Amino acid sequence: MDELDPVIHAAARLKITATLATVPDGGSMSFPRLQELLDLTAGNLATHLRKLEDAGYVEVEKAHRGRVPVTYLALTTTGRRAFEDYTATLRSILGAHGTRWGTAAHQRGRCGAGRGDVGFPQPERVRQRRRRSPPCLTATPPCRSPASWPRPPTGCRTTWR
Repeated sequence: MDELDPVIHAAARLKITATLATVPDGGSMSFPRLQELLDLTAGNLATHLRKLEDAGYVEVEKAHRGRVPVTYLALTTTGRRAFEDYTATLRSILGAHGTRWGTAAHQRGRCGAGRGDVGFPQPERVRQRRRRSPPCLTATPPCRSPASWPRPPTGCRTTWR
């Protein structure tokens, strides 16, 4: 079984490569736009981009628009191939463990994914609904007289004054 690429596997770098993979071949994205999309600080984004650039996955082009410096980022052919291999490996790992990703049950949200172990059925005791406490009366009383106020339901933890 193939291993997941450790360069892409970090969460921030995975977000970066996934976002840059949406840009068509030959296209690029500016640094501020990528920073805005991913909600990362400039220093954090620059550090992760440097690691991806050292691996040959991202191409960084610095230019000037008028007098303002602009940095453009693009996924290289090697980076695009590495991202495709990463996603294929991830799908094969998930597929090997009996998940039902992409099935109609998953699309309807009934496959069990996201509830405990991915794709595995949960024991019945875990799936039981928790009992809810009785609703509290939070609406303002209809009049100022405390005698006419409704009584809180039994078990309600709201303090009444």
